[in-house]
Amino acid sequence: MLRLPLIVLCFLFSNAALASVIVPAAPKLAADAYILMDADSGQILVEHEADKPRPPASLTKMMTSYIAVHELQLGNVSEDTQIPISVKAWRKGGSKMFVREGTEVPLIDLLRGIIVQSGNDASVAVAEYFSGSEEAYAEWMNQYAKTFGMNNTNFLNATGWPVEGHYSTARDMAILARHIIKDHPEYYSLYAEKYYEYNDIRQPNRNKLLWRRSSHFTVDGLKTGHTEEAGYCLAASAKHENTRFIAVVMGTRNEEARARETQKLLAYGFRYYQTHKLYQAGEVLQSQRVWLGQRENIDLVLEDDLYLTLPSGAEGDLDVDITFDEFLEAPVQQGQAIGNMTISRDGELLAQRPLLASATVEEAGFFGRMWGKVQLFFARLFAGA
Repeated sequence: MLRLPLIVLCFLFSNAALASVIVPAAPKLAADAYILMDADSGQILVEHEADKPRPPASLTKMMTSYIAVHELQLGNVSEDTQIPISVKAWRKGGSKMFVREGTEVPLIDLLRGIIVQSGNDASVAVAEYFSGSEEAYAEWMNQYAKTFGMNNTNFLNATGWPVEGHYSTARDMAILARHIIKDHPEYYSLYAEKYYEYNDIRQPNRNKLLWRRSSHFTVDGLKTGHTEEAGYCLAASAKHENTRFIAVVMGTRNEEARARETQKLLAYGFRYYQTHKLYQAGEVLQSQRVWLGQRENIDLVLEDDLYLTLPSGAEGDLDVDITFDEFLEAPVQQGQAIGNMTISRDGELLAQRPLLASATVEEAGFFGRMWGKVQLFFARLFAGA
C-alpha cells in the first residue's frame, strides 16, 4: 500500500489550538435517558443511558409519519390521497386530531394531525390505509428500523400506545430523527408548525421549544411524547448557521421539564461545538494509476459528503492521508472501493472513509495488456515490490 500525505487542511477558528481547547463536561439532565447527535456528521457529543430500551410514547409517531412521507416521495400516493377513517381510528383514545368515522381525509391533513397534534386517530388511519391494519404497519415500521440500524427498537403499534414489548432508545430515536431531516427535507417544515386546525378545533404543537427564542439556535422540530410509563419525552432538532443538532430526552417529570432539559442539551452543543463540511460527495480527492486498462488513470471520490463536528474556538491542522494499491490492475468497476482516507489531528483518528472509483476501467486489449505487463513488471521491480 502506498501512503501519501496530502496538503494539511487548515481550519482557522478564533482562539487557541485544538489540542489546548478544553470543553467542559456536559450538563447532567433530570431525565432517565438522553443523547445529543450532530445531524450531518452523526457524531455523538453527549449520551446517558442512550441504549437502554424504554417506552417511546408518541415519539413512535416519527416512524409513522416517516413512512407515509416516504410513500409520498416515491409517488405511490399524493398529498390529496383520500384516507378513509375507520371505527377503530375514530374511537382511539389519547390525543386526537378529531377525525370522523366514515369520512375521508387528505393524507397531508392526517400528516399534520400526526406531527402537530400527535393524533392517535390520524396515526391509526394512516397505518390502516397503507398496510390494512395497524399491526401490519408496525411490522413495516420495524423493517425500516432495522434498515436504519435502530437495533434496540421494537414497534407494536403506530401510536406509541403503552403495550408490553413496544420499546425504543434515545439513540434509536435520534437515528430516526436524522433520517426524517436528511431523507425528506421537503416535508421537514411540518415539524416546525406551531398550530393546526381541523374540524374547527385548533390545537398547538406540544413542543414548547418552537416558541422559545435563543440567540444561539432555533428549534424547528420534531416530536413530543408522554405516557405514565414513558414519562415526558422530546426529540428536538435545532440549527444555527451551518450546524444542526438532534437532542432526544426521555423520562422527564413534566412538560416544562422536558423542554427545559432538552434546551440545556442543545445549548451545550451550540456553545461548544461546530460542524464543518470537509468534502462533497463525488469530489475528486486523488488520481490513481491503473495498470492493464483502457485508460491509465482514475479519480478517487467519496460516496457521501464528509462532515466533522469539532470544538468551537479552536485553531489547528487536520492531517489527511490517502492510501491505495500502487499497482491497481484493471478491470475496475465504478463505485468500487480502491482506497482509504483517514483524517486525524495530533495522532487522534477523527474520520475514516473508503475512496471509490469514479468510473469503470475496462481491461485493455491483448497487445495493450502484453505491453502493460512489461511496464508493470519493471515498475514493481524498481519499487522493490
